[in-house]
Amino acid sequence: MRAFFAVLILILSLTAIFTLSPARAEDPLDTTRSMIEAQIKAFLQDDPEAAYSYAAPGIKAVYPDKNVFFAMVKKSYEPVYHPGNYAFGRSRSIDNGAMIYHEVLISGRDGKDWTAIYQVIRQPDGSYKIGGVQILPDTESKGI
Repeated sequence: MRAFFAVLILILSLTAIFTLSPARAEDPLDTTRSMIEAQIKAFLQDDPEAAYSYAAPGIKAVYPDKNVFFAMVKKSYEPVYHPGNYAFGRSRSIDNGAMIYHEVLISGRDGKDWTAIYQVIRQPDGSYKIGGVQILPDTESKGI
């Protein structure tokens, strides 16, 4: 019976320790990768409002209207706007996560391959926004 109570106290103690310990902060690379995926899904669903919500203030200053932003992406970034398939390549965090670069390898619907380099910027409130995308032909890693 003593062994039972000892085990019970141990389990309750461990539960209290893990429950009361502060939650781990999310990994910025995972957070920003998920954000890029969410924006790509918004493009695929033709949802300008959702896609625009991930744009950094600098992008919004140049394209203050979500529909103008969406039209620009549709015209100039077709592989990002409607990719056939995509996969994440390398990622790089600079200045302790102040800026993050993600390489996204894209197979376009037209059969051409592309590499999109996303620049993601940490905002003053700690959130991240997409500050720009550079698209290069083919999917050979550019070594960011």
